[in-house]
Amino acid sequence: MTAVLPLPYTFEEKRKRIFAIVAASSGNLVEWFDFYIYAFCAIYFAPAFFPKSDPTAQLLNTAGVFAAGFLMRPIGGWIFGRLADRKGRKTSMVVSVMMMCGGSLLIACLPTYASIGALAPLLLLTARLLQGLSVGGEYGTTATYMSEVAMRGQRGFYSSFQYVTLIGGQLLAVLVVVVLQQLLDEAELKSWGWRIPFVLGALTAVVALMLRRTLHETTTAQTRSSKAAGSVAELLKNHKRALLVVLGYTAGGSLIFYTFTTYMQKYLVNSAGMSIKTASNVMTACLFLYMCMQPLFGALSDRIGRRNNMLLFGALGTLMVVPILTTLQSVTSPLVAGVLITIALAVVSFYTSVGGIVKAEMFPPEVRALGVGLSYAVGNAIFGGSAEYVALGLKATGHESYFYWYVTGMMVLAFAVSLLLPRQATYLHDDH
Repeated sequence: MTAVLPLPYTFEEKRKRIFAIVAASSGNLVEWFDFYIYAFCAIYFAPAFFPKSDPTAQLLNTAGVFAAGFLMRPIGGWIFGRLADRKGRKTSMVVSVMMMCGGSLLIACLPTYASIGALAPLLLLTARLLQGLSVGGEYGTTATYMSEVAMRGQRGFYSSFQYVTLIGGQLLAVLVVVVLQQLLDEAELKSWGWRIPFVLGALTAVVALMLRRTLHETTTAQTRSSKAAGSVAELLKNHKRALLVVLGYTAGGSLIFYTFTTYMQKYLVNSAGMSIKTASNVMTACLFLYMCMQPLFGALSDRIGRRNNMLLFGALGTLMVVPILTTLQSVTSPLVAGVLITIALAVVSFYTSVGGIVKAEMFPPEVRALGVGLSYAVGNAIFGGSAEYVALGLKATGHESYFYWYVTGMMVLAFAVSLLLPRQATYLHDDH
């Protein structure tokens, strides 16, 4: 029997799909800016909430709160995944960005330890947990939505814009810090300047909210009303293998991603001995290049297959982590440091460019947002969220190199699990 080829997209269909990608991506960028500004401003506000004389101890405390935000992700992945599968992707994305806005606004207005004592870090933790809940739902729903609206044959390319905007959120966070460093001195930044990025984050979240309200829904009334929709029991009963595979490569992918992005700024300062300003400048350049790589690696996956992208990620990641981190420890040139970090991020791009679409292709529509969001959130919470805390903890005990081998071990796991990926997508086939 001759296969029936799908009709080509009309100009209007293409326009609507591209607009949906842009609108969803814009909201994603704001969400991640709000989330990451915490990591990049921690150097400045740590003394205000954790008044200890040891800078490493202060960073450990703020990293602990950072990790606590990640621990909320599985709950967020479950709540928003269920909401997206039962009420629609659009509803879930609108609610998540509203919650992120509230968390940022709370941090921007928080009194310090000097004003209210131990209540200050407790409120900081509360705001961070709220943001973690929001981001826990953001990734899964956005990945699902973008994979569903992307055009056949180009799903890798278009879905990669989730990480373009995710990295863009990090980049904007770094850029805002760099600009503030030029306008304010260190004392002003530690006193009140660190609040400015959180105010900006809350304001831009309102813009994201307006954009997301224009999105069209990709699910049908039939899938939303299904008994299996958003059901963890359904996920565990009929999609356990997919869940475990996604958990496996998300663990390694999240760990190496946060190692070479958010933690890298602190690593350049604490281990390589660079100034805060120099480290920020290096990371700004690296994140910009990293952002630009995503569509290229996404388009590559449309040609060589998502599975091959993932295998290259695991294999190259295993080989490069220890040499690059060891070399960075003694690098004095910002240019050399930037080149090494960019090489590492190029390897990470094999994963980040297609991470969302690979997950989405493994689950049916009635549990897709839940499957993507929950599996990602669990792996990310345990391994990604703890990256800074583990690295700083091992450094404090004089065993920093152990962290390099820990990341390498997780890359071996990512490679092994990627071997279990199907050669062709189980769902979201390009030929239907």
